[in-house]
Amino acid sequence: MAQFNLPPLDDSLYREGRVAFIRQETGIQDSEALKQHIIAVQKKAYAVKGFPCVRYFAFAWWVVVWERISELPAYREALKLGREREGAILLDIGCCCGADIRKVARDGWPVQNLIASDLYAGFWDVGHELFRSTPETFPVAFLPGDALDPNFLQPFAPLGAASQLTDSPPALASLTTLTPLRGRLSAIYVSSVFHLLSEAQQPKLAQSLAGLLSPLPGSLIFGCNLGEKVTGRVLLNQIQPMLRFCHSPESWIALWEGIFGKGTVKVEVELIKKREMSDDGVDYNWLVWSVTRL
Repeated sequence: MAQFNLPPLDDSLYREGRVAFIRQETGIQDSEALKQHIIAVQKKAYAVKGFPCVRYFAFAWWVVVWERISELPAYREALKLGREREGAILLDIGCCCGADIRKVARDGWPVQNLIASDLYAGFWDVGHELFRSTPETFPVAFLPGDALDPNFLQPFAPLGAASQLTDSPPALASLTTLTPLRGRLSAIYVSSVFHLLSEAQQPKLAQSLAGLLSPLPGSLIFGCNLGEKVTGRVLLNQIQPMLRFCHSPESWIALWEGIFGKGTVKVEVELIKKREMSDDGVDYNWLVWSVTRL
């Protein structure tokens, strides 16, 4: 992934009205103390990797499309799986500091059935500092690794609807790669990841994630990423230009139906505009989507 040449961190981008979850998790009630805590952690996260989303505090809350994972349209169905399907496992891929998977845990998904992964292990450590937790107080399994590396996640075709897994799933805390989870995941959450990849890499990641998804009806992959009305390379951020390949709603649907097979999944996608993560006053388009097995 390319290194971004971004302006210095700017404390004015901090949004006091969006820290209720962090206040709840940390117990820090004083507004100024909480602000300074988050800004101090932001600097450490930015040192791990200077992504634009870190600069805009998206490691701590959703300033992109929704304020939390819980506001995504598919979240209610994901939580239903966690409540009703025995042993249901959720993966947060590209988890950054883990704010969203903490929300999932807070909403009742058993922590022993949650797993997070990111290319940069340092983000997870920063997350513990941000939320004042430890691996003992928040024992969600975390795996650092590159989902495009077959040694970490071997690509498989999605399991067919008639497939049955008869053996028990591996203990998440024992894993060193994601490959043993083939066909085991009831829900996969992936946001602000696909647009970081090239045109050739995006279908590879989609294919690999599809191979992890359970063949049971209702299993789903959901998230959001930058998109466009017309598929192609887009110049983002006029101040610090970056070229990114973005899908349209039509090509996004075609991508997933091509992987799973048309008629075997329901792909729901909406293209919306948001300006909140830009220095240049430009509205950026985001795909908000879910892929659900039928």
